[in-house]
Amino acid sequence: MRRETSPEDGRAMGSNGDTPGSHLIIVDDCPTNVRLLTQQLAHEGYIVHTASNGDEALDLIAREQPDLVLMDVMMPGRDGFETCRALKQSASTRLIPVVLVTSLSDSRDKVRGLEAGADDFLTKPVNSIELRARVRSLLRLKRYTDDLESAEAVMLTLGETIEARDGYTDGHCQRLAAYAVTLGRALGLDQHELAALEHGGFLHDIGKVGVPDALLLKPASLTPDEHQRMQQHTIIGDRLCGGLRSLGRVRAIVRHHHERLDGTGYPDGLRGDAIPLLAQVIGIVDVYDALTTARPYKEALPAERACDVLLGEARQGWRRQDLVEMFIRTTADGV
Repeated sequence: MRRETSPEDGRAMGSNGDTPGSHLIIVDDCPTNVRLLTQQLAHEGYIVHTASNGDEALDLIAREQPDLVLMDVMMPGRDGFETCRALKQSASTRLIPVVLVTSLSDSRDKVRGLEAGADDFLTKPVNSIELRARVRSLLRLKRYTDDLESAEAVMLTLGETIEARDGYTDGHCQRLAAYAVTLGRALGLDQHELAALEHGGFLHDIGKVGVPDALLLKPASLTPDEHQRMQQHTIIGDRLCGGLRSLGRVRAIVRHHHERLDGTGYPDGLRGDAIPLLAQVIGIVDVYDALTTARPYKEALPAERACDVLLGEARQGWRRQDLVEMFIRTTADGV
């Protein structure tokens, strides 16, 4: 592996003024191609790393977490299609833009590249103006993606911080996320829905940031007025998540995980299938964890007793019977 930069390595920004210190990886088994691409990109102020084959590239990308990868298609061993597919299947690298550089002109090869997850293509011989333009464009998109990830990370951290306000709920968010994802898999939900359940486990009570400690940590039962104030956390949480499109599925969990099938839940009194499925899943596991966790005003119930309570809520018309039974079979029985 080689690392090459411009003569002004370390300057604050590239000559385009838009991509400060961006790290690029060029993957090609031809030294001449590597040298030409490196010279053009290093001149723009990018920090350039190189690899000569797919396996070396995967190791380098895992270490460096670059902002963009330019990769030749035709390489010995693991070719560009396979390497791109491996990157896009990994949670830690799937958001890194990959540009496949190829002399292949058959449209079927571009289809293969798209199916492998490639973000763009360049045809050999590479036009330097087109190269710079495509790199700048993808780096801008990468920066926007990074900003969204950072915002999500802040929200998830805030969810854990809220939990930390109450020492009796330590680990509640992690348990809910684990329970919900396990149940979601048993229900055959897709990866996007499972990801929403995991995030929902951490963010379901994020609206409690707007609830005073005196109310949130009250050791005695709440008065009717205090209950009403506490219920506002679902609406507050919905508003907090509303600024991020990436949390669209999670918003429904945050707002509706306290709804009941018979319409006696809050905040909107939804009935039956009007309650989003993901919110119903979080609602079930939330009740189970609350029952099996000690509080200042109650002792923890054993798992078997907590399951009986959930089944009772299903018979009462609050929960879907099939979801409760699936939860007991797949999760609660293993506790």
